[in-house]
Amino acid sequence: MTLVRWNPWREIDTLQRQMNRLFEQDLVPATGWVKNFPRVPAAELSETEDAIQLKVEIPGIDAKDLDVQVTEDAVSIVGERKQETKTEENGTTRSEFHYGKFQRVIPLPARIQNTNVTADYKDGILNLTLPKTEAEKNKVVKVNLDQVVA
Repeated sequence: MTLVRWNPWREIDTLQRQMNRLFEQDLVPATGWVKNFPRVPAAELSETEDAIQLKVEIPGIDAKDLDVQVTEDAVSIVGERKQETKTEENGTTRSEFHYGKFQRVIPLPARIQNTNVTADYKDGILNLTLPKTEAEKNKVVKVNLDQVVA
């Protein structure tokens, strides 16, 4: 009989990997207790010297069902995917679509001119161009070198 030394850290590492796999978006089923998890749209944020570009993925929702509000330092997106009602005499329907309301607030890395925002919504992608304020464009940050440890 071979004796193997027990390593509790290996078991914890295995448990952590299994938990990570459980919560990966592709593996989460749309039934049971997970169905009540709020789904938020994916976002992509890029920043240039003059503006912030925000791209939000919202497929299957009409523009009239979206409420987009922009402040100087955040973007709020509220929407609702309405369930189509179907009547079927025979058979069952299994759906992994997520219906209902969602909300996402995205903090911005710089102050913007919220009165000059431009928006484009096409093929389920919301594109927002958020121009920066003049103070943010010309912002210079002084780096204190006295605290740098060599």
